[in-house]
Amino acid sequence: MPEVLNYVFDHKELAGILIKKQDIHEGHWLIYIEFGFSAANITLGPDDPILLPSAIVPVKRIGIQRADQPNQLSVNAAEINPLVETTPKKKKTKK
Repeated sequence: MPEVLNYVFDHKELAGILIKKQDIHEGHWLIYIEFGFSAANITLGPDDPILLPSAIVPVKRIGIQRADQPNQLSVNAAEINPLVETTPKKKKTKK
C-alpha cells in the first residue's frame, strides 16, 4: 500500500476540525485566513537575469471566525460538535 503523503480538507471540514479542537458547541463558524503583504524584486529562476517587481503574500495565520449569518462556507457548531450532557454518577454507599 502506498504511503500517504498529504491530507486535504475543504473549508467546511477544516472549520469542523477547529470547532472540535476549541470545544465550541454553538454558532455558525467559517475559516479565517490572515494574509501578509510584501514586495521584492525577484527573478523567475536561477538562469533568469531579469529582475521583476513582485508581490509576496504569505499566509500568516489560519483560524475560525463566527459568522453573523449562515452561508456556503460556514458550519453550525451545534451540528458538528453537539454538547453532550453527562449525568452525575451516583455515589456508592457502604452498607
